[in-house]
Amino acid sequence: MDLVKIIELKESILEDNDQDAAVLRDELKNKKIFLINLMSSPGSGKTTTLLALNRYFKNRIRWGVMEADIDSSVDAQTMLEAGVPSVQLHTGGMCHLDADMTRQGIRSIETEAGNLELLFLENIGNLVCPAEFDTGAALNMTILSVPEGDDKPAKYPLMYEVADVLVVNKIDTLPVFDFNKEKTERDVRSRNPDMKIFYISALTGEGVEALADYILKCAEEWNEK
Repeated sequence: MDLVKIIELKESILEDNDQDAAVLRDELKNKKIFLINLMSSPGSGKTTTLLALNRYFKNRIRWGVMEADIDSSVDAQTMLEAGVPSVQLHTGGMCHLDADMTRQGIRSIETEAGNLELLFLENIGNLVCPAEFDTGAALNMTILSVPEGDDKPAKYPLMYEVADVLVVNKIDTLPVFDFNKEKTERDVRSRNPDMKIFYISALTGEGVEALADYILKCAEEWNEK
């Protein structure tokens, strides 16, 4: 009896995407575009954080945002109203973006906004699927909001393994919620010793300038190489 041939589709898809992501990263390097893949759960404050960063990016760097959602254009409209070039990406029910989807978004925003030096991909609100797919970004950033709890790095380890930067948002609510900063840092660094961690409140602005300065420094170094 012939043995049934088994094809691991997920493994094959991920391998193909990794290759495409590497190509896209080189393309962006040549164009001097620093792409940040911004990931988190829904409601952590991704868009609010981008709005807070805009205060420090204005007149310092040409930047824009690709907003990814299963449906709606609320976030892209919010960014446009703040004067930030933005396009909305609809995933048609998919819970992540891959390299080719990201490339399509980049082509669209380039058509709308021209040359950009810094570009954010605000990924689908999800702590699982987005972490599995390389988007071709130069930097992976994840947001953990205080109300979500300090157990997320333990429950969703891959997100914190692939991210380069962790932003702990809504620190203005620390007096209200049982959130242990030391535990969070310990769990994160057990999986990713090199993780950069920033504590901010996108609402009050606390800590945002330090985060903005770090991003600008990374973009400058990327575009100078």
